[in-house]
Amino acid sequence: MKYYACLFIVFFWFLPSKGQNHEFTLYPNGLIYSENTMKKLSQIVDVRNEKFQSCDLNKVFYAKQQVIGHYIKLKSGDIKSAQSDLDKAISFEEFCNKYPSSVIEKNVLLLKHKYTSYENIELIEVEIFDLKDRYGFSIKSEDTSLYSKNVEGTWMYEYNSKSDYSKESIEAFFFPENFKSIQLPQKYVSMVGYADCLIGTTTSKLNKKAKIGWVDLPENWISLSEKKKEKLLDEMRSTRVIGQCSQDDSPREHAANIALLSAETNNWEVFIKAHLDILNDRFDRMSDGSYAWNQRKTYIREIEDLNIDVENLILGISLRIENPENNHYYGSIGRIGRALAESKNRKEIEQEMLLIISDTELDLLNRLLIYFLYVNCNNHLSDEAIKQENRERLKEVVQSFPGFMRDQLLESK
Repeated sequence: MKYYACLFIVFFWFLPSKGQNHEFTLYPNGLIYSENTMKKLSQIVDVRNEKFQSCDLNKVFYAKQQVIGHYIKLKSGDIKSAQSDLDKAISFEEFCNKYPSSVIEKNVLLLKHKYTSYENIELIEVEIFDLKDRYGFSIKSEDTSLYSKNVEGTWMYEYNSKSDYSKESIEAFFFPENFKSIQLPQKYVSMVGYADCLIGTTTSKLNKKAKIGWVDLPENWISLSEKKKEKLLDEMRSTRVIGQCSQDDSPREHAANIALLSAETNNWEVFIKAHLDILNDRFDRMSDGSYAWNQRKTYIREIEDLNIDVENLILGISLRIENPENNHYYGSIGRIGRALAESKNRKEIEQEMLLIISDTELDLLNRLLIYFLYVNCNNHLSDEAIKQENRERLKEVVQSFPGFMRDQLLESK
């Protein structure tokens, strides 16, 4: 196994070195893949782009289940009485009048998910989509009937008993209406479809039974036979690498090695998922301080030079849907924003994002996600004049949001 002593890493991180500005070896073309490898990959992309024309574009995708609801928190007064009233389905107005010390947030976007926990328990989670960059509150339940149940006019709450660290309290959601999952307009179906068609949905980067460890990439790997390369790739895909601290770059190195081997063995689906993991910095780490984030590059140029429709790809993996294909790839909004700031097509993609943000036929969650994608992209630009121009454009399209939401967005950004 390849484990780093984190103090050792931090010490050497700050020592001057010839390659200090580069995580990975750069070839003469300025990329982390050689010119010959890029040619091979470009040929595969050309086939994928042609395949997209014949992909099933009649699929229907739905937005995540969402509703505009209310949030309350009560941490003083008669908590037990409040709990009893919630169990008796007290109305929202009555609760607010009866318990005036409650913290109340009206008109918040609530999302509903179904997922399986690490303990293999199926759970329903309702969470706030927070517009002010705070830690979003959520409530989980093992009552899976909540996923399809009509919850209009009902409560969902979490009771917290008194402990050495906190007071007795209740936090709750009230649902004035039932959750909805609207159909995505065809324009966005096409974006998601392009991402699925290009990336592929039949294979994951790692094998299902991958075990924690490390596999070295030998220096002479490029001269190995095809069979040996495939065997080595399978070993790497059967290995999950976990970073021991913020400065431990082994998970990213592991993904880069997988990308190199899969490119050489014409395994496109593994290659693109490995490269997108590097771009999205999607790796397991024991800890991850923000001070280390800037050292990790996005390498968006590598996919831009492959004749990929980067706009449709990036937006397709940024949208969130209720019924994704197996192995559908989701991007990290914050990390993708940084990548777009480095894109040669930034201006065109910025314009498309503004159109999406203002599209009232699209669900609120996805409009907000693209809003924050735009904000994150803009925050990573260096030209203050351009950043200010973009902020002004954003102010204009934010006017298309509901009033309560528009006000919060204008206050927070």
